[in-house]
Amino acid sequence: MLFNSLEFALFLPIVFLLYWFVFQRNLKWQNFFILIASCVFYGWWDWRFLILIVFTSFCSWGSGLLIQHADNKEFTPPFPRVNLLKNAKFILVSNIVINFLILGIFKYYNFFIESFVTAFAAVGVHLQMHTLKIILPVGISFYTFQALSYSIDVYRNKLEPTHDIIAFFAFVSFFPQLVAGPIERATKLLPQFYIKRNFDYSKAADGMRQILWGLFKKIVVADNCAAYVNQVFGDYQHQSGFTLLLGAIFFAFQIYGDFSGYSDIAVGTARLFGFNLMRNFNVPYFSRDIGEFWRRWHISLTGWFRDYIYIPLGGSRVSKPKIIRNTFIIFLISGFWHGANWTFIVWGAFHALLFLPLILLDKNRKNTNTVAENCILPTKKEIFQMGITFLLVTAGWVFFRAESIGGAVDYLAGICNTSLFEVSSEVSPPSKCFAFILLMLSVEWLNRNKQHGLEISQINRWLRRFIYIVLILCIVMFCGENEQFIYFQF
Repeated sequence: MLFNSLEFALFLPIVFLLYWFVFQRNLKWQNFFILIASCVFYGWWDWRFLILIVFTSFCSWGSGLLIQHADNKEFTPPFPRVNLLKNAKFILVSNIVINFLILGIFKYYNFFIESFVTAFAAVGVHLQMHTLKIILPVGISFYTFQALSYSIDVYRNKLEPTHDIIAFFAFVSFFPQLVAGPIERATKLLPQFYIKRNFDYSKAADGMRQILWGLFKKIVVADNCAAYVNQVFGDYQHQSGFTLLLGAIFFAFQIYGDFSGYSDIAVGTARLFGFNLMRNFNVPYFSRDIGEFWRRWHISLTGWFRDYIYIPLGGSRVSKPKIIRNTFIIFLISGFWHGANWTFIVWGAFHALLFLPLILLDKNRKNTNTVAENCILPTKKEIFQMGITFLLVTAGWVFFRAESIGGAVDYLAGICNTSLFEVSSEVSPPSKCFAFILLMLSVEWLNRNKQHGLEISQINRWLRRFIYIVLILCIVMFCGENEQFIYFQF
């Protein structure tokens, strides 16, 4: 079920009313209702997808209980007389392997087979290997990582395992953030299913504002940009450098409006039901270097990789060569997480390379404050830094959007020629797109210290209502093609 669909527009108020007026008095029934609503929401695409999420949830829930009752956390070799179900590390590793095996089969099996065949064909050996004709379950990477965070944190003694299977299944499948995040930690979200939730008008009102802002970014900004981006990338061989540059820039705003818009809707929807989800985007295009960008973009995934992979590898408390190694590992895995295509791996490697100067000069944590803090406008230096960072990120997005590495290289090569200075464009972007992007950036700049663009409860109520009306009219009058959320494929 899509957030920007008629089905969800009917689904949300029905669930909201039943949740607060029928199931409010009993916490267990309230959690059970969330679980059922989440199953309906997720099963709307294909009910068979539910089998996987139930299996993933059961494995992680069961592993948490087994880890709790394990005798020790030191790995014991699998000799015949050793009961491995008494070994906490073996239980944890088994759950991780099972989950990654499922993820690998559905998301990466065909990629590995095709890459294997191509590699042998390059040396003259032609293999006949069959790929699987299976549909990638929506959001499998997101809920797999969320479920794994539970068993890992139980193993690390950061969380007591839960015996409440309904609360745990509701935590993994919580419909606002099930399909495309944010990827919540069990330590933060699961305890919220244990406590009684009372309706809070101010919280719900702010949630509605965030939903409205998310819908504007997705339906008005991202979907309108998508029409132009699809034209340019679909025929990039015949476009001028100027057109290709515009196409790349518009894709940068498309993916931001699309993904951050989803996150805003997810966080806002969760607030309607009394839950607090983490912020997943913090005005990333106002970043002054690539390190700051990654502290502000897809925060939940970046934090997951940091806590469960980067820090266990030694993090930044090791020698410079090892820090560089750890950084490349994280970004290559991040690229691979995004999709079964070499373009994503190159995209990850590109960002790792952008990190190198910051690591070598010890400036990775230089820009941790808000840009132009306590000022209305940024300085010339900050404008230059934000511009350079945005262009570097945009260059990386070309690999993210292209269908092949060769296509991405050709696209970038097409930008870097004399036609870059030919202002005429064979495929002209709608002028309204510029206005929508400018409006989005202006609102987020003014509220860059807030949790979201429409956190405006402090201003005059008539002005607030005027802003709501303007945004709603934009959504109704200027909605683009009903594009699927980009991150659904991940």
